[in-house]
Amino acid sequence: MRDGWGPDRRFQHAMHQTCLGHLLRRCHENLETAVGGTARVPHAVKALLQDALVLRDRHARGEISPHGLAVARGRLEARGDRLLAWPPSDEDNRKLAAHLVRERDALFPFLYRPEVSATNWAAEQAIRPAVVTRKVCGGNRTWPGAHTQEVITSLLRTCHQQGRDVYALLIGLLRAPTPRIAVELLPSAPISSGAEKRSR
Repeated sequence: MRDGWGPDRRFQHAMHQTCLGHLLRRCHENLETAVGGTARVPHAVKALLQDALVLRDRHARGEISPHGLAVARGRLEARGDRLLAWPPSDEDNRKLAAHLVRERDALFPFLYRPEVSATNWAAEQAIRPAVVTRKVCGGNRTWPGAHTQEVITSLLRTCHQQGRDVYALLIGLLRAPTPRIAVELLPSAPISSGAEKRSR
């Protein structure tokens, strides 16, 4: 998932999905200052992205077959290409169009693979507690302190997402005679009986 940050494009072997939420927000910002015909581009981009989300939801509800999804997806992509071939006269719209050209290949992967999210909403919610803590505490005083916080926060979140007992895991790590990797959090690791009891 990427939101237009240039360094994200350096991961050449990864699947990239642009956050449509960021793009829709950018369209809304352009519409706030648009005058007359300059509103056409952000309106067209907004409609395109919203139609893609509607198509995703229809397929998820079983209202459209895989073949129907492929046909509709092709039409959306062709519509997007026609839109990107249109040279805007407004500076804000030119920047938006240039950004969309750069992100072209990452606009609709979520319509090819259902497990790919169209926005980074879930990721933003996952880091929200850490962001709140940073704002309340004013950040860390030292780089080692920041590193400690990021490791602990990552550990807490991973345990939560996997249904693991974070206290049992921390006790095991702290009692280990030598530093060790938390192999319990690897994808192939079985859930411990303590975590299973808590999940019942």
